[in-house]
Amino acid sequence: MLSEEEHVEAEALRARGWTISQVARHLHRDRKTVRAYLAGKRTSRRSDVDSFALFEPYAAQRLADDHGLALTVLLRELRNLGYSASYQTLTRQVRSRGLRPHCEACAGAKGRATIEIGHEPGDETQWDWLELPGAPWGGSALLLVGALAASGKCRAVFSERKQTEHLIASAERVLERLGGLTRSFRIDHMEGAVIPATRKLVPAFADYARYLKVSVVVCPARRGNRKGVVEKANDYITQSWWRTADVKDEAAAQLDLDGFCEKVADGRFRGDQTVGELARAEPLRRHPHQPYPVAIEVHRKVSWSALVSYEGNRYSVPPAFVNASVIVSRRMDEGVLQIRSMTGDVLARHRMAPAGAGALRRAEEHRVALQGEILSGFSTDRPCRRKANRPPSEAARAIAGRILTPDQQRFDVDLAYYEEMTR
Repeated sequence: MLSEEEHVEAEALRARGWTISQVARHLHRDRKTVRAYLAGKRTSRRSDVDSFALFEPYAAQRLADDHGLALTVLLRELRNLGYSASYQTLTRQVRSRGLRPHCEACAGAKGRATIEIGHEPGDETQWDWLELPGAPWGGSALLLVGALAASGKCRAVFSERKQTEHLIASAERVLERLGGLTRSFRIDHMEGAVIPATRKLVPAFADYARYLKVSVVVCPARRGNRKGVVEKANDYITQSWWRTADVKDEAAAQLDLDGFCEKVADGRFRGDQTVGELARAEPLRRHPHQPYPVAIEVHRKVSWSALVSYEGNRYSVPPAFVNASVIVSRRMDEGVLQIRSMTGDVLARHRMAPAGAGALRRAEEHRVALQGEILSGFSTDRPCRRKANRPPSEAARAIAGRILTPDQQRFDVDLAYYEEMTR
């Protein structure tokens, strides 16, 4: 049966032109039940039981902990606790009970008139950098977000920097997740793509666009809302995923984000269809067979196991470089990773493992050398006694005597000889 609130909501949605199937799917109810209520064959019964009372303490606590928590996120959490009412019912309960604390600083933000700009399928991909503060692994996390303007499908990958080569490498990974190329790219004055204080493209990024055969549209200054699809994607990823993501490192975060985009973000409805359904209907061009030949470099510190971490995998170097800083470089058109010393000497080359695979690539010669160094350091001698009396040795005293100046040196004086001299 439908609750009274659900019956009211069903009538309102039907009056807006929703189909029986849409209403039933929205309320998570059977279509025959919804049809019977809308036809007047069944009526909802008023209940004196407060169905939200059981969930109110949890909702109040979550909103007290995070007053900006999106109610779509809270709804997913309440679903796991057995809450069965709709999103509209939840918003009504939160509003009527005053569960969201007031924040004067946030209340000062003013809105502005907006309108959704139509886009032809396959026409445009919008790009933007997204910085996420308070990463569990320290500092801030940086994401490159790409969104198909027509369907709203979005994908994002973590990047270490905003430099052009990192932008291109991250864009390649985003395009792979989006499934193809549109006819154009839309960007703002994003770092790595546009020369600062101009609307001119960085030459390397312009060459990348020519390689993909896409046009690039740069939004005018202070007109960032022209790329509202990716801006909305930024907000959605931040509020619906990042605020509640339980991740420990960047590799785990990327896997979790990929799963969220496929299972949750693509399931959002836009009209009668989901984002995923609209995206599958977009006529995207295939990406060129060979990746763009861009080279990227990052600095890493070698672990005590003579391993270097990169994109969720570990690669070996000679044991002599334990705890040293090294340079990791790779070309996108090659499946090889190169590790160099800070002076430029090549220390190792490894076949790349898939990002986030948790793979270990240790060369046999590195393993043998590391094992030999560890075994050679073993000793069967008894450990030194920590409470022994060991004053400076004669050798140490001799060295100290050479260090001291004549004025600082101490002399032993015979008092009998001194007395004789004074007479």
